[in-house]
Amino acid sequence: MAVETELKLRIAPEQLARLKRHSLLKAIQVTRPVTRRLYNIYYDTPKLALHKSAMALRLCHVGRQWLQTLKGGGSVQAGLHRRNEWEVPVSGPALDFSALPAAEWDEHLPPSLRKKLQPVFVTDFSRSSRMLLWQGAQIELCLDQGEISTEQHSVPVCELELELKSGEPQQLFELALAILEIVPFELEVVSKAEQGYRLLSGYVEHPLKGATPKFAKTGTLADMLQALIWSCLQHFQNNLRGAMNSDDAEYLHQMRVALRRLRVVLRMAEKVCVDLQLAALSKDISALCVALGSIREWDVFIAQTLQPMCARMTGHAGLQALLAASERQRADCYVALRSGQQARELQRLLLRFAIWMNGDYWQQQALAMRTAQDFATLRLNKLAERFARAGQQLESFDAARLHALRIVAKKLRYSAEFFAAWYDKQKARSFLGALSEVQEVLGQINDVAAAHRLLDRLAADAALAEHEQAVVLSRGWIAHDLSGLFTALRKSMQSFNKQPAFWKK
Repeated sequence: MAVETELKLRIAPEQLARLKRHSLLKAIQVTRPVTRRLYNIYYDTPKLALHKSAMALRLCHVGRQWLQTLKGGGSVQAGLHRRNEWEVPVSGPALDFSALPAAEWDEHLPPSLRKKLQPVFVTDFSRSSRMLLWQGAQIELCLDQGEISTEQHSVPVCELELELKSGEPQQLFELALAILEIVPFELEVVSKAEQGYRLLSGYVEHPLKGATPKFAKTGTLADMLQALIWSCLQHFQNNLRGAMNSDDAEYLHQMRVALRRLRVVLRMAEKVCVDLQLAALSKDISALCVALGSIREWDVFIAQTLQPMCARMTGHAGLQALLAASERQRADCYVALRSGQQARELQRLLLRFAIWMNGDYWQQQALAMRTAQDFATLRLNKLAERFARAGQQLESFDAARLHALRIVAKKLRYSAEFFAAWYDKQKARSFLGALSEVQEVLGQINDVAAAHRLLDRLAADAALAEHEQAVVLSRGWIAHDLSGLFTALRKSMQSFNKQPAFWKK
């Protein structure tokens, strides 16, 4: 068994051709490019038992040779795929389980399962490969172009694969960063095999929520923080393509949730050890949160204020003008987000994170010596104390005080979600439910404040001067339920204050 470590990059065909001609590859290549056709037949049971077990079995025809490959396990982190791999030559286009010891096949593919195997899809592509020497690491660069097909459907594929032959994963990301200066691409978190299964099942892309990773409470602080950061980055990446190409506002919302969770984890890391890379990454994440927050404000304002008002008061010229102007503002924000320059900057940010995550920061003694649970308990205690202080004297409803309460509520909620699995499930569930109600009301109050800011911008637009009355009408609409929200906030805070701290014995 070998462990395959490779970085996958999705690229447009015209950019692939451009990269092939660039001098960088010629300067660092140690072998000349070799072009071959790879024809792969993937096998599974009728109920896709291998796929459900995160395994993939294929026959690959390359040149005059057939190879039988089983892949499984491993992980995907910012486009870096690590998988266990068993590969043996076979005599022809038929599965052959005699090439490895029976016990090794039986462990992963028992005979009862093998009898049910059948072809499910095919990948057929041209691969141009060469060996590179980059910063002392040996890396195989493969440029793949072709298609994935089932009996009914097919989809084109165009990728770069950087496979680490010797060296460190960090060097793969650094090479990718150098390539990004030449051509744009996307870090690809979905393998060709997974793309084939998606094609087979009719999978439709949709916004994806984040998941809290599992880690041992007796593990090191470094292990815990790394698992959380990778999880947040995965959540962000899972929704990035949809936000760049779809009109579904939920993609952007999930990206913002991922970034908010990431900021909480980065703050934890800063509490232990600070370095220049971490500070720079934290700053860039904060700026990105602001930019995406501006788009989200227009999304919410349009969906929750202007569209309901226009539906209630059909034909109101002023409201229709405000709606049209707001949609133009939102469209301009999305154009900026989806520009080629911004798309490349987002990929660059992910690569910088990956380099830092594979760097020396995580070898520091302060991260290696502290246990995860000790840190978690201390962090939850401090955040709970801050939330209690921020929640005092709410009768004043000072905007700054409410904003501070909302921010610490997010930090406490995300931190509690990260560590809840270590403690009593019922107490944690009750605590998080009550805190979520507080956060929901605070979010609605914040939406009202954001709507007023956006109305100020619209009122300052000379083109809307004749619709001043519509602005006044909108302010009255959004302020109508504000007193009810303040009442709801008091009640939710009273309910939350009755919850015990689930992490305390």
